[in-house]
Amino acid sequence: MRLSTTLSAYIARNFLLTFLVLFGLFLMLIFLFDTVELLRRAAAKPDITFSLVLEMAFLKLPHMGQQAFPFAILFGGMAAFWRLARTHELVITRAAGVSVWQFLLPVLGLAFLLGLFQIGVLNPLASTTITRYERIEAVNFKGQKSFLALSNNGLWLRQANADGQSVVHSRFVLQTGKDVELRDVVVFNYKENDRFIGRLDAEKARLEDGFWHMTNAWVHTPEETPRLEKDYWLATDLTLNRIQDSFAPPETMSFWDLPGFIQTLEKAGFTAVRHRLYWHSLLASPLLMCAMVLIAATFTLRHARQGGGTYVIGAGVMTGFVLYFFSDIVFALGLSDSIPATMAAWTPAGVATLLGLATLLHLEDG
Repeated sequence: MRLSTTLSAYIARNFLLTFLVLFGLFLMLIFLFDTVELLRRAAAKPDITFSLVLEMAFLKLPHMGQQAFPFAILFGGMAAFWRLARTHELVITRAAGVSVWQFLLPVLGLAFLLGLFQIGVLNPLASTTITRYERIEAVNFKGQKSFLALSNNGLWLRQANADGQSVVHSRFVLQTGKDVELRDVVVFNYKENDRFIGRLDAEKARLEDGFWHMTNAWVHTPEETPRLEKDYWLATDLTLNRIQDSFAPPETMSFWDLPGFIQTLEKAGFTAVRHRLYWHSLLASPLLMCAMVLIAATFTLRHARQGGGTYVIGAGVMTGFVLYFFSDIVFALGLSDSIPATMAAWTPAGVATLLGLATLLHLEDG
């Protein structure tokens, strides 16, 4: 029997409304807990106002909403199917000759579209707001002074030393193992209050223990004649790990900008495993949302046949936690290069989909 358009729209609308309500509740709880945590951290910093705390909590909300998105799909699907089962609407639908695969089809299609919405709309919004959040946090909470940016124009970084601060620019970056070498280097030196005190132009600079070893460096000082130094050492607080950690985290990059940034990193000789893994996990989001619907349906069908609302709630919560920890473990394996990044990103969604399909096949056709 073919599922009618009216019934498909009715089932999809029930699922969408339930998802929106639960997603809104999740966002409210996240905002509340983030605000309390930021207030606790700001207690020892009198310069941070309550309005700034609220702004930071709002800025972080879209990013945290991405984390809650699949769980809102899972619990939204469970709640929608459970309500349809309690009112015997699913029983009547199936008695009319509609299989579980037919009445799940509109919900699966809607979940897939929600996954596309997450990566196409929510992710760019979250990347913009979390970038703003991290900048405010770095300045007001952590007091960080070292920042790095890698673009098509080369490498830019800001560092601190005993004499003040410096802005370093290089058009070519080479990493070999634990060694970092810059070519065509320009350094602007500043004292307190960003007072310019000189400029360095070097052929190359190699990062060593606590300083940059610069070769053929021209030293420019105000009101003095430029001089050439065959070897020049510039103190720095940077290390290889700090340089790599200073790259823009993948969470601060839009889904649409990540491929270009990954290519830029790899051309500079740096590894981009974390960024590539994050991008592939975003690509797998629509499949993951469909998997959440399948898992929600398995618990709902068992409830409709055997009863037990407590079982449905407990099993759903347990499934959410297991999937969360499983995803973290696989993500860590991908970061350590134990498994390919593509496999690590797609494995949680693929495994969840296969489990949901296998369970439904067992309940319906087995």
